[in-house]
Amino acid sequence: MSHLRLVDTPADTLPLNRIIQGDCIANMNALPAQSVDLVFADPPYNLQLGGDLSRPDNSVVNGVTEEWDQFDTMDAYDLFTHDWLKAARRILKPNGAIWVIGSYHNIFRVGTVLQDQQFWIQNDIIWRKTNPMPNFRGTRFTNAHETLIWATKTENAKPTFNYDAMKMMNDGVQMRSDWTMPICTGRERLKKSDGNKVHPTQKPESLLHRVILSTTNPGDVIVDPFFGTGTTGAVAKKLGRDFIGFEMEEEYIIHARRRIAKITRGTGDQIAVTKSKRSEPKVPFGNLVEGKYLKAGTKLYSKNGIMQATICADGSLISGEHKGSIHKVGALLCNAPSCNGWTFWYYQSAKGLQPIDNIRTEIRAQMPANT
Repeated sequence: MSHLRLVDTPADTLPLNRIIQGDCIANMNALPAQSVDLVFADPPYNLQLGGDLSRPDNSVVNGVTEEWDQFDTMDAYDLFTHDWLKAARRILKPNGAIWVIGSYHNIFRVGTVLQDQQFWIQNDIIWRKTNPMPNFRGTRFTNAHETLIWATKTENAKPTFNYDAMKMMNDGVQMRSDWTMPICTGRERLKKSDGNKVHPTQKPESLLHRVILSTTNPGDVIVDPFFGTGTTGAVAKKLGRDFIGFEMEEEYIIHARRRIAKITRGTGDQIAVTKSKRSEPKVPFGNLVEGKYLKAGTKLYSKNGIMQATICADGSLISGEHKGSIHKVGALLCNAPSCNGWTFWYYQSAKGLQPIDNIRTEIRAQMPANT
């Protein structure tokens, strides 16, 4: 399989699970419009390092000195950013999304171009490194984080967000926008035969695992314009997603292909995640009444049994002077701006008070999968 060419693909096909050598802008422009679900980009940071960086013992720190990270001017970097983001925007589906990671050297400029191109920022994520490189000169705070921007093509887009899966991953607590995890080290870090790092900014798989798991579904297509040593592809394959990688450097491609070839693609239950209730079939409360699960005239109770309401024939509730939906009456009785009636109201059963949401769950289980 040759990867030393630009993409030449019909509008209805994609070069899935391939690493293609060449300019990412030209290659993305050769893909069909609105054809991919996610773009994850780890672009050059334009670090502008001046001279060698050394430790207190005078040993040299291996920073990012590669030619691909060097731009003559800020204007040149901004133009490059504009061009690759424009190409990425074109290939994203209407509800697709993009992630971009960067440091203080470039992330604010990237964010400006994103907004100039009408992308809508969903979140910025702070990746707090547990083991950052120290500030050897002692002239600044230790740079211990990087920033990720998650954005969609429009404000009204509806991107994939596996909220409940992220909550499950975080021990049942909402996942926050500050992520603490180590940089890529140990066996995960790809090394050359001489022991030196293959790539200066290889990202940890844990970071891509969270990005991909939270904002894609199995079978989705992920494009990485700056593929490097293939972390995006490796994690995508493990999680049952498809990838397309673009990379200029032959050496990175060789290591990435070897790395990904050793991975078995994830399937079935091993890549299943906790589903969001928002994605489940809608069941109006009236269905419980007309289906004779709960008859008109049945009493409903708050969990502590203090508050009561009576079910009407149309699925509304009445409690004293209050009448309306299960949500409205619950909110009025609690003097609250809103209320989830499904979890607030309970009915009397042989086993005692049970939440009406149990009946909704039973009805959903009987529905066809595509309802």
